Amino acid sequence: MAGFQAAVEIDGVRLFLAQPVKTVPEWVGRRDVMLQLMAAWSRVAEADLPLYPRLLGKPGVGKTTLACAGARELGLDVYVAQATMDTRPEDLLVSPVLGPSGEIHYRASPLVTAMIRGGAMVLDEGNRMSEKSWASLAPLLDHRRYVESVVAGIRIDADPEFRFVTTMNEDASTYEVPEYIHSRLMPQIYIDFPAEDEERQILESQVPFAEPEVVDYVLTFLRRAHEADLRYTVRDGINLVRYAMKVLRRDPETGAEGATRSAVQLVVEADEIASLTDD
Repeated sequence: MAGFQAAVEIDGVRLFLAQPVKTVPEWVGRRDVMLQLMAAWSRVAEADLPLYPRLLGKPGVGKTTLACAGARELGLDVYVAQATMDTRPEDLLVSPVLGPSGEIHYRASPLVTAMIRGGAMVLDEGNRMSEKSWASLAPLLDHRRYVESVVAGIRIDADPEFRFVTTMNEDASTYEVPEYIHSRLMPQIYIDFPAEDEERQILESQVPFAEPEVVDYVLTFLRRAHEADLRYTVRDGINLVRYAMKVLRRDPETGAEGATRSAVQLVVEADEIASLTDD
């Protein structure tokens, strides 16, 4: 089965496992929030259990990057799943799929694979998910640390090394997280816009081929966007730098400022351009 090579057997049911994320980005700066995540995931005694934190912040501030980088610091494989309004319990746990000869195979989700393998699970944008789906995770997110798959008819226990974190964006297109789940997703770790020197480090590390002048112009744009409380984040900045460099390579006479302005005009709303780019 493509993408699902390894398999394990639990109570007579064979599960095909998902593959971990191959490339984990580097976390630049903001060690305070990394330390908060590491503390939540730590165990201070044999009887202690890791917590199940949530990372809060605007889209693009680095929540998923932080979670993946934190797992790498612990030496764990990283598994990521994107939550949506259509996410079902079986999407989170075990799904039946047809094999090449028409037989039924059971496919473990990234979350279940992380539980079995002792990896780290990042549930992206968890507050887009319905209560029904969250309910299937309730026994996992407390001292029980297991899930029950109705589809496969089995209970799956989490490895002691299993870690869980969910990210949650600050926007209106989300569900209210049920109170009994809310109390399980602690602590809340808030990620804000990075400081300017940290944003520079991020841009330079993610786009190492960028001209310094392009990075300077994009940093100015980001600072003004933050001051105006607009939606543009360092992720937008990375894409702006990348596109500006492509323009500059195609037409060197454009210059760093011209290339950056061209990039900004493609991503920024028309009524915002003047206030964000005027000197």
